Amino acid sequence: MSVTPDTEQATDVLTFGETMLAARLPGPLAVGAEARTTIAGAESNVAIGLARLGHRAAWAGLVGDDEPGRLILRTLRGEGVDISHAGLRPDAPTGGMLRERRVADLVRVHYWRRHSAASLLTPADLAPALDAGARLLHLTGITCALGPGPLEAVREAAAHAHARGWTVALDVNHRQRLWTAEDAGRALLPLLAHVTVLIASDDELPVVTGAFTKQPQGEEAAVEALLAAGVREVVVKRGGEGAARHGRDGSRHTVPALRVPVRDTVGAGDAFCAGYLSGLLDGLPPDGRLERANTLGAFAVASDGDWEGLPRRDELDLLAAAPGTTIR
Repeated sequence: MSVTPDTEQATDVLTFGETMLAARLPGPLAVGAEARTTIAGAESNVAIGLARLGHRAAWAGLVGDDEPGRLILRTLRGEGVDISHAGLRPDAPTGGMLRERRVADLVRVHYWRRHSAASLLTPADLAPALDAGARLLHLTGITCALGPGPLEAVREAAAHAHARGWTVALDVNHRQRLWTAEDAGRALLPLLAHVTVLIASDDELPVVTGAFTKQPQGEEAAVEALLAAGVREVVVKRGGEGAARHGRDGSRHTVPALRVPVRDTVGAGDAFCAGYLSGLLDGLPPDGRLERANTLGAFAVASDGDWEGLPRRDELDLLAAAPGTTIR
């Protein structure tokens, strides 16, 4: 499957959701570790990953009319992401998160999202971006969990895109601190009829299938249930074991993960999504999409930060170099 080119569309990929001010600590907050400030958000991570590969990516979320919001917009603009349909809410703050490296590679993440600007998103906020058009709509389960307005915006966006023949990609991206697996399954179920590509880690598959089957399911049965529900292809992330792609036509492809030193696993799933969507946009075959997805995931886990280490197109082959290589 590939995304049909449309020269009339100014945007390759449209996405939206919550991007937050992020404070990264090299040690526990309780002992006063110094923080580095940056930005973080699943959808904006994907947009940055796609923009770095030369795709036209647009992010249409909401931020507060405050300094964190300005940092987010400035960073996305600097990374080449189209923010012309992003919005400011003077009546609500930009959300925040704190990441502390507690011990070894164990990281704890704390969020401040309640009543944030992004939680107030409505379908009306998103209408201009949808009217502008795109080839592909990228959605995540995180946005659905932010509140009734964002959930409705996701549902209307999925229906709008599907009706116009766009590719619709859904990353389940389940967050236990935002909602239960049962609530997530019920909310995501109506989206499946509009979804072209569903991306989930192997332990997230039961989250999205639990709403329409009460029987315990392994990966194969869960994938079959999703394909029967209308999804055209299911992509399963297996971390260090690689990834698999299942098509409605019965095709199946599996690609091993790249072996790299692990520095930071947060953001790896978003990088994987960016790589897979990039492969779709470039018309790569399924195994090529998975290889690019795994490559971006490897860049993410081998770098500090959610998105900072993601590659440009001319850097995609860097991980093939021998360890310790100096490029002169």
